[in-house]
This record gives sequence, structure tokens and C-alpha cells, in this order.
Amino acid sequence: MDPELACYLHELFLGCCSILGLVRIGYHFVHSCPSSALIVGAENTDRPLRSGSADFLRVTKQYLPHLARLCLISTFLEDGIRMWFQWNEQRDYIEATWNCGYFLATCFVLLNLIGQLGGCVLILSRNFVQYACFGLFGIIALQTVAYSILWDLKFLMRNLALGGGLLLLLAESRSEGKSMFAGVPSMGESSPKQYMQLGGRVLLVLMFMTLLHFDSSFFSILQNMVGTALIILVAIGFKTKLAALTLVLWLLAINVYFNAFWTIPAYKPMHDFLKYDFFQTTSVIGGLLLVVALGPGGVSMDEKKKEW
Repeated sequence: MDPELACYLHELFLGCCSILGLVRIGYHFVHSCPSSALIVGAENTDRPLRSGSADFLRVTKQYLPHLARLCLISTFLEDGIRMWFQWNEQRDYIEATWNCGYFLATCFVLLNLIGQLGGCVLILSRNFVQYACFGLFGIIALQTVAYSILWDLKFLMRNLALGGGLLLLLAESRSEGKSMFAGVPSMGESSPKQYMQLGGRVLLVLMFMTLLHFDSSFFSILQNMVGTALIILVAIGFKTKLAALTLVLWLLAINVYFNAFWTIPAYKPMHDFLKYDFFQTTSVIGGLLLVVALGPGGVSMDEKKKEW
């Protein structure tokens, strides 16, 4: 096996193990603490923050899910439009990279254009949302291979985070399973919808792992500590709405500051790179807004806390 490929796969495996380890540690920590002490401590420390977030949710309750869906599909909408305006460039790139011929390269561009724009229309119109999500999952997988994102750890993690946002959208659109017999409870805690929400939350964490800076400056250390704490809270589903809302504000500020593509002339390659990064980050913000609007789901510490 190629040494670089082996090293990459090893780093990817360690990253996934780290995420699962953090989730497991947080889960056992919460369960090992007395419920009364945990709840009382939380009540005393974050009451002003929870009050502010509750006011925000009350005011934006009707609009937040719509804004979340719009943000979530923004990268697909932008990429579909780009396929139209850069038709020849995209076709020639695929043809030259994969030596697949003119016809297959054209089919690739056409599939991306129709699949992404069509999926966005279906999601915004609330029609066949589940089919649209599956189609966009396919587009993510296709582009990951076609543009060699599979071998770029940073972009791969961001694509997985984008998939996490789609997973949350799929969970939102999925109606709760009905019982086959009258009076018999539905699947409850084993509902696939709840595990979709858990998977979506964990995958969204990958976006923030790409934003960590490993240097010794005070600001970077503080940012890494706060960011790590927030992503753990979102992953395990503890104080989820407050943590997700904080991450939305943090990621929004980073996105506007670092991915300001409008300040770069359109003819420069950096313009397209920053534009792609900007809209992909916006889609992850949309996934977090879904968490803020709908909550973490049944497989979370917030839900378990209700049973205590």
C-alpha cells in the first residue's frame, strides 16, 4: 500500500475513534453524576444564557426551520448554478482527469446540475424531501470521488459534516413510525429518526475539527478549548440548543471573515475556492440551526435528563 495512503487512513481512523471516544466519555460522565447535582449545577450556572436562548427561540420559532433549510441547501444551489455557468470548464476537467470521454463527462455535469437544483427545489417546496435528501447524498458521494476529495482529509471531513446536515433534514422530514396495531406504542427510543439525529449531530462536529489551530498563541488555545467543549456538548446532546446556537454565531463570524469571496476579483482562482468554502460552511450552519429549532432528539443527554 502507498505509504501516504496508509498514513492518511491511519489519521482518519484515529479521528473517528477520537470522536466516538469523546461521545462515550461524555455519556458515562453524565450518567455517573447524581442527576440532582447535575441539574442543580446547570440551573445555577447557565440560567441567564438559557433564558436568552429561550427568548430567541420563541421569537424565531416560525421562521428558524425555513432559514435552516435554506442555509442547508445553499451549497448545492450555488454548485448547481456554477455547473450551468462553468459547463465547459467542468466537463473538460472531468474528461481530462478521468479520461472518460466527452459523453460521460457531459453526463456527469448534467447529473450534478439537475440533481442539485432539483433537490433544492423539492426541499424548499417540502415535496418528496426524503427522495431529495437521498439524491443529494448521492451527489456528495459522486463529487467526493470525482474531485478526489476522498484523499483530502479537510475537505472529506467537511463533506461528511454536510452529510450530517442532510441527515438532520431527513430526520426532520421523516414522520414517526406508526404502530401496526391500535393502542400499541411505536418504536420509541429505537426510532430510526432519533438515531439519524444523533448521527447528524456527530457528523456536524467534523466541520469544527477542521477549524482547530494547533499553535501556542493564547487566542488559538482559548478558541480550541471553547470550541472543543461546545462540539462535545452538541455531540452528546447536553444543553444542545444553547451550544448549537453558540456554534452558529461562532461559525458565522469565522465564515464571513475568512471566506469573504466578494473581496476577491472573479477571475482569480481564489474567488471560486473561497466561494465554495463559504457556501459549504453556510450549509453546516443550516444543519446546526435545525438542531437549534428541533432539539437533539431522543438519543441525547437532554432527553435522558427528563427521565431523572
